Amino acid sequence: MSSPTSPMQLAREHSATSEKRPSSDDVEAKKTITVDTHDVFDEEEGGVDPVYQAKARLLNDAFQEIGMGKYQWYLFVVAGFGWFSDNLWPIVTGLILDPVVNEFGFQGPFLKLGQNIGLLVGAAFWGVGSDVWGRKWCFNITLFITGIFAIAAGASPNAVALCSLAAVWSVGVGGNLPVDSAVFLEFIPASHQWLLTVLSIWWAFGQLVGSLVAWPLIADFSCAPPAACPRSSNQGWRYFLYTMGGLMMLMFVLRFFVFHMYESPKYLMGRGKDEEAVAIVHKVARYNGRTSTLTVEMLRDVERTLGGDKEGLDGGNLTLDTSAKAAALRKLKTFSGGRVKSLFATKKLAYSTTLLIIVWAFIGLAFPLYNGFVTFFLATRGADFGDGSVYITYRNQVILSVIGVPGALLAGWMVELPYLGRKGTLAISTIITGIFLFASTTARTSDALLGWNCGYTFTSNVMYGVLYAVSPELFPTKSRGTGNAIVASANRVFGIMAPIIALYADLSTPVPIYVSGALFLLSGLIALLLPFEPRGKASL
Repeated sequence: MSSPTSPMQLAREHSATSEKRPSSDDVEAKKTITVDTHDVFDEEEGGVDPVYQAKARLLNDAFQEIGMGKYQWYLFVVAGFGWFSDNLWPIVTGLILDPVVNEFGFQGPFLKLGQNIGLLVGAAFWGVGSDVWGRKWCFNITLFITGIFAIAAGASPNAVALCSLAAVWSVGVGGNLPVDSAVFLEFIPASHQWLLTVLSIWWAFGQLVGSLVAWPLIADFSCAPPAACPRSSNQGWRYFLYTMGGLMMLMFVLRFFVFHMYESPKYLMGRGKDEEAVAIVHKVARYNGRTSTLTVEMLRDVERTLGGDKEGLDGGNLTLDTSAKAAALRKLKTFSGGRVKSLFATKKLAYSTTLLIIVWAFIGLAFPLYNGFVTFFLATRGADFGDGSVYITYRNQVILSVIGVPGALLAGWMVELPYLGRKGTLAISTIITGIFLFASTTARTSDALLGWNCGYTFTSNVMYGVLYAVSPELFPTKSRGTGNAIVASANRVFGIMAPIIALYADLSTPVPIYVSGALFLLSGLIALLLPFEPRGKASL
């Protein structure tokens, strides 16, 4: 039996005989993912245009041929801004919570609720938008929206305005990971997909920068109860929002004006712009000091070949719809019944998908439950945090932020270890996170709580670094977008539940803390039950 033929190989067979052949270095750098035409046609049942699928594989092969180079490393930096923003803004709302409650006199969980609703809307909206307006525009405009509305929020006259603007800036924040991870993966070869794990180091940097900036601003320019807290003596949180919003605008400028990001070849191909898609591939190759053998004729030959095969099968004529409507429908079809069903096509796959959804949902609830209740709970148990100095508060926050940075690097190393891999790293880090969380309830001093939270922060950064990378790897290729959307939605929906619980729960009860710890422990055990280990296997 002959081996399957990849789209790159298929196209080359139909190309001009004078076409330049790859060098030995190119062959070494290239890691071919094979697919035959029957595989492509089978994917039509999942709701995605088979011609688009075949051409996408051809572009993937081209980037595998080019290899990892300067352009991808620069992209690693600017894509990291999305991870930076994703963790920064939940930290921001936590840091400003006390001063804004003191000034406006409202229930703090409403601010978190507005934020989480915005995150959910942003994650859903920008994923589709990137297929309609292009990856480049969405990649940049999410940071712009976050920055503009955060700066506007700094001038909020009341709690309603602040919560509303927090929801709107979170629409921008929520789009970062869906769009930025797609852009990053569409430009790197499969051999370097593990860098998606290391990108979480930017997540830790977001927390660190936010804490460092908040320390002097909020500590020096805030009032505290029981004294009256007018706006004139409580400007710190406003200065903080102006600064963080300005930082987002700076990152927008770096992305849009300094780093010249090329539009995604996959997006261009999907809109019928094969020539531009191929031109981008060659620009990236030249940027990296390499060459590419991809030609426009290869893309067209694949379409002609598949069209001919399809015509022979059912008399039809297979073409790619390149309209904006079709681009949106391709994205929306990732939520089709066929796509969802393919995630549960076999008992083993259904088992894996179900476990991933549960893990994401549990962690989405556990984090805000713990953060929202722990200080109140410890106060009712006689914990002595000294004089309550805000300097101590922000000093501790900075220490915790620094601790998180090496956690992301450790995650990138651990996932490649034999006998440990993704599953083992995820399970161990999640279980230890839960253990540290339970241990923190024994703290009766600020230093003791800081010590336990250092361990909790370190292991949770390892956990998140693995979780963001392993989930796409465990989903089947043709349903990866659907799987990512489902687990992200589960995480955001359960995140919305936490502030609602905080609005009505008794803050003095230990139950929310214990539930949070139990959710971490249970999630770690579930990770051990995952039936697949993706270490050493390339994802398309």
